[in-house]
Amino acid sequence: MKKVLFLLGHLTDLDIEWMIQNGHKKKLKNGQQLIKKGDHIENIYIVLSGQLAISDNGTEIAAIGSGEIVGEMSFLESRPPSVSVIAKELSTVYSISKELMNTKLENDIEFRANFYYSLALFLSDRLRKTTNQFGYESPDEADSIEENVLDGVAQAGARFNQILHKFSEV
Repeated sequence: MKKVLFLLGHLTDLDIEWMIQNGHKKKLKNGQQLIKKGDHIENIYIVLSGQLAISDNGTEIAAIGSGEIVGEMSFLESRPPSVSVIAKELSTVYSISKELMNTKLENDIEFRANFYYSLALFLSDRLRKTTNQFGYESPDEADSIEENVLDGVAQAGARFNQILHKFSEV
């Protein structure tokens, strides 16, 4: 769940409301493919519930759950994904189109700055965890979060619950 806090903790309430109004919920059945390696994707996703497998040529690389972001690398690079994403169980994701996001980013400078900053924090955390898996972890940094990120954590958690609540009504 910590991953989504990077994103939601640095956006404004109006930004979150815009995202809620412009995205939709998508349910995935066990085994259903959300993203296929090599195929361009049109959306960026936040996992609301369930568990997804990140895989490459049928080999599971990682499992992700509630609060994780998917499709962010293809969003940033405008390249097809290098892995596939498949539901490991009944799952629900929040989906927002790259086209709508790009329009918002082009027209709202504050949103753009906050969105890209939070995405940079998210990707930095992911890279740190990856390098830690190779034995480069400092015991003091095992699960720490910088103070500037912590400032928005409580608000981000409330925002994630707001998104969950909104989509439980649909």
